[in-house]
Amino acid sequence: MELLVALANTNQDLSAKGIKLRIEKRGNRLNIRGPLPCKISKDSIKIQRISLKLSANKEGLEEAKRLLQLIVLQLNHNQFDWRHWKQENVPTQEIQCKGEVSKEINNFKTAFFSDPIRKRSSPGARTTWQSAYLPYLKRLSTLSKDLNRNIDIHLLLEALNSYSENTRSRQQCGTALGAFAKHAGLTLPNNWSTQASGYGLHKAKFRELPDDNLIIELVKKIPNRAWRLAYGLMATYGLRNHEIFFCDLTCLKETGDKVIRVLPNTKTGEHQTWPFHPNWVEVFELQELSNGRYLLPKVNIDLKTTTLQQVGRRVSEQFRRYGLEITPYDLRHAWAVRTILMGLPDTVAARMMGHSVSIHTRTYHHWITRRDQQQAVNSALANKLLLAHGHHRKLNLHDALQEKKQNTT
Repeated sequence: MELLVALANTNQDLSAKGIKLRIEKRGNRLNIRGPLPCKISKDSIKIQRISLKLSANKEGLEEAKRLLQLIVLQLNHNQFDWRHWKQENVPTQEIQCKGEVSKEINNFKTAFFSDPIRKRSSPGARTTWQSAYLPYLKRLSTLSKDLNRNIDIHLLLEALNSYSENTRSRQQCGTALGAFAKHAGLTLPNNWSTQASGYGLHKAKFRELPDDNLIIELVKKIPNRAWRLAYGLMATYGLRNHEIFFCDLTCLKETGDKVIRVLPNTKTGEHQTWPFHPNWVEVFELQELSNGRYLLPKVNIDLKTTTLQQVGRRVSEQFRRYGLEITPYDLRHAWAVRTILMGLPDTVAARMMGHSVSIHTRTYHHWITRRDQQQAVNSALANKLLLAHGHHRKLNLHDALQEKKQNTT
């Protein structure tokens, strides 16, 4: 009886959301029933049933709800395929398949950490694996178990489509699964990059970045001196959360060049970054840090016992604890926009931020486009003024010659 009530409530919620599929109990099993593409002609819709082979109990119902959401996602993105749900009907010769998922993922992990470039920065490699690869490979593994299928292109597409479009997670999933597919010898669809696109700021976020005045004002809300210095470092140099603890800060002394070197054991390895604005070194009293990193917050940065991701999380937590209206990455984004508006070349800014030019261009597309258009407008206006000035000078010269001629006569 308890299951039937929960089932009725679930189907009522689905109806309220406008979802026409329903979870039904048949004997001791749960199924999904509703309008689905015809197995013969995909252009027509028929009321059909998907056998989930799930036990009719509380755990089975939770799993059925999750699978129903996956089906809805597939339908919304025109990715629904009966072969995903009818394993016995899959023509194996038409699908590139690989072996057991966990085995393939472990092989990929071994190859990932064996890369000579990653070996130079093992803490950075561990963080990259934990944050940029493992979550998406786990999602792939879960789907494989739920659908009782080995790895193929369709399974990779399902994992990708389980993330919302135009999100950073979807883009990272596309990158991680793309690298995994290459290792596994699977050929990705030609439009994989297009389907995986989405990295960058939310389209409504670009006008919400803090301006310089707000950034300076917000530091006053931080009572702890060490965290004020950490805040100032991120604001002035556009550093990632964890990078503030892994920098050579000797350049901040009075005679130093104020160019910070981010150390090799960070996420993207060693790179240098300049202050924008230079006077913020004094505004945030960063010269004090030339005496040593001990003035920064006491955070565990021993990468034998922690990860770069955990170090960065401490910074984000502290921002929330102080009730700041922005996130640490807002300071980084604001720094990037500042360099764009000041005319710093994108290749240089990207190198300072420790990421690729392509990521820089995608993330800050709005401001880069605005800058380039503004430069074109300024150039056009300058040319017009120059032409007008030249024409004016020509007229003045003509008048002067006429006047001189009259005086001679």
